Amino acid sequence: MLDPDHASERSFADDGAARTASRIEFETVHDPIAYWAARTPNAMAIDDGSLRLSFEALSDGIAATARSHAHALGPAPVWVDEAGTPGEQLVSFLSILAAGHAAVVGDPDWSPELRRRVTELLGASSTGTPARDLTLPPGSFYVGFTSGSTGVPKGFVRSHRSWTSSFEACLEAFGPAVRTPLLAPGRLSHSLFLFGALMGLWSGAGVRLQTRFSAGAALQALGQGDARSLIAVPSQLILMLEQAHRHGLRAIAETQLVMIGGAAWPRVRTPHLQALFPNARIVEFYGASETSFIAWTESRVDLPATAVGRPFASVDLRIERVGGTCEDSALAASPGLIYVRSPMVFTDYVTPSLARGATILRDGEWLSVGDMGHLDADGVLHLVGRQQRMFVVQGKNLFPEEVEQVLTEHPAIAAASVQAMPDGVRGKHAVAVLELVQPIDRATLADWCRARLEPYKTPRRVYACADWPRTTGGKTDHAALARCLAANPEGPAGWQALPWRLSRT
Repeated sequence: MLDPDHASERSFADDGAARTASRIEFETVHDPIAYWAARTPNAMAIDDGSLRLSFEALSDGIAATARSHAHALGPAPVWVDEAGTPGEQLVSFLSILAAGHAAVVGDPDWSPELRRRVTELLGASSTGTPARDLTLPPGSFYVGFTSGSTGVPKGFVRSHRSWTSSFEACLEAFGPAVRTPLLAPGRLSHSLFLFGALMGLWSGAGVRLQTRFSAGAALQALGQGDARSLIAVPSQLILMLEQAHRHGLRAIAETQLVMIGGAAWPRVRTPHLQALFPNARIVEFYGASETSFIAWTESRVDLPATAVGRPFASVDLRIERVGGTCEDSALAASPGLIYVRSPMVFTDYVTPSLARGATILRDGEWLSVGDMGHLDADGVLHLVGRQQRMFVVQGKNLFPEEVEQVLTEHPAIAAASVQAMPDGVRGKHAVAVLELVQPIDRATLADWCRARLEPYKTPRRVYACADWPRTTGGKTDHAALARCLAANPEGPAGWQALPWRLSRT
């Protein structure tokens, strides 16, 4: 049974499908497992296609495995066993938490040398035993990683409270559909999908996982009603739309909620997504590994490309411009550093060595990850890009993210990366690298950009890249494209320079 010191009950409405229960305010991420095991023992908790566990079986498995981690003071970092299926990895994760430690989730794509370096910096054993030379702050439960500018991923520490607060924020903003069986079709090394998996368990509705993302399998799970809510990155949703169109799939009426995060969603595709999921609430959220949720919005095609929504209820925002915070209406639309204050922010980077090159800024309770934007008169946050990606053209600031958003709104473009190249006259100029779904020429793109952007933001050179690099989380790997372009300024082998006009023959 659940320790009464770890939960307080209050009423809530369930998903309307099978039962009503009590809304629980849990102190730790793993507390809900015992709660649901006592009340709905036979309900599905985890299903990854090969492993299916009820809440009772999951609770028993966690208790048995946790004993093997209980021989050191905690919380200490312990690596999750990555050898098994996603469901088995999730059981390993929860067992580490139950033993009072913090689960460390590595990336399966790391090379052996990179894993060795991270392991040494973290001070944690790679054998699944707690580190003896590093104790994390009280309340720590998770060490994740984001890409680092030095080539070594940055390890960040999250507290139980930061994610239980995030679960509550998600329910408050997105409604009862959060408490439906959830599909998280990505690796647990991506914090977005780990969050989704744990939210499915926290809600008592259960989670569906995929060993490897498959648009067809995701659509099948949703179409059969095995999952009725979905958390996904834009590239996954685009592949699902293409799969549905190619095979003439019917609209999926069972889906109640689609949550989009991890990267900017091309809203020109929102009507297609709504047609595929006609009864779903489609929401976009903006945040970072260090901040969790910041702002959200219902997805609409008529929203400005820069708008990321209003802040979540527990989030305070301030915009820090040069010279300090400025509320002058004449400067309200000028971008500044976005600072966040909320109970959902991370604890810290795990070691100074892993944090080298980080852009995180702190001012007391306020935190910034280097994103820049502004709040409009209606309280909507607009994001223009990362401070570290910004470059100057003709004496003006250019944020690549703004141009990439405009480019990906064109139906011929699946993904875009805007890079800075040296220019003897302008200092720098913009070069665009595109993943295309159909042929297009530079003249068409120039007209498209000039109708939506200031002239200096229109890329002067444009390449098509067929072998598009993505991170394990599904985002465009801008750093990999930048390295290719830096090594081959006239265009790497395999990239095609777009002609000014396509041949009409």
